[in-house]
Amino acid sequence: MVVKLPKMKRPEVDKLLRDQFLCRIAFKGAEYPYIAPFQYVYLKERLYFHFTDYGRKMRLLENDNRVCVEIEQFHPDLREYHFVSLRGALTVVEDPQERAAVIRRMAEDGGAKLSPNFLAAHGLKREEGWSSFTPERPFVIVKLEPWEELGIKSP
Repeated sequence: MVVKLPKMKRPEVDKLLRDQFLCRIAFKGAEYPYIAPFQYVYLKERLYFHFTDYGRKMRLLENDNRVCVEIEQFHPDLREYHFVSLRGALTVVEDPQERAAVIRRMAEDGGAKLSPNFLAAHGLKREEGWSSFTPERPFVIVKLEPWEELGIKSP
C-alpha cells in the first residue's frame, strides 16, 4: 500500500507563505531548467520578487515567463514538513504604488530577518544596509500570477 502525503488546506498554505521569506524559482532554460533562490514577500495574496536587471534570470524571464516557485518549511529531522509548489507566470509590476509597497515590505522583512550580507543578492553593498532598499532605486519587481498550486505536508 502506498502512503500519500496529505494536501495542505488553504489556511495552512497562507500561513506558510506568510511565515517564510525565501523560495526557489525554476525557469525554463534552453537545455535544462534553471533554479535560483529568491527573497519574496507575500502581499495581498500574491508573491512578489526583486530581480536584478542583468544576468541569466532576466534573459530567461524575457524568453518565457512561466515558472514554478517552491517554498518549504521543515524541522531538521523532517518529523514535520510543509512544501508548496506554485506554477504560473511572472509579470513585471508597473503600478508605482504597488511596486513601492512591495519594496518597502521587502526592506522591512530583510532588516528584521536577514543579514546585511544578503543585500548583495539585490545588487547592494552590505554597508548600505536594508534602509537603502527603497522605491527610489530602479529595482525590477515581479509578481507571480499563479495558475496551479499544490501544498503537501507531513502525515
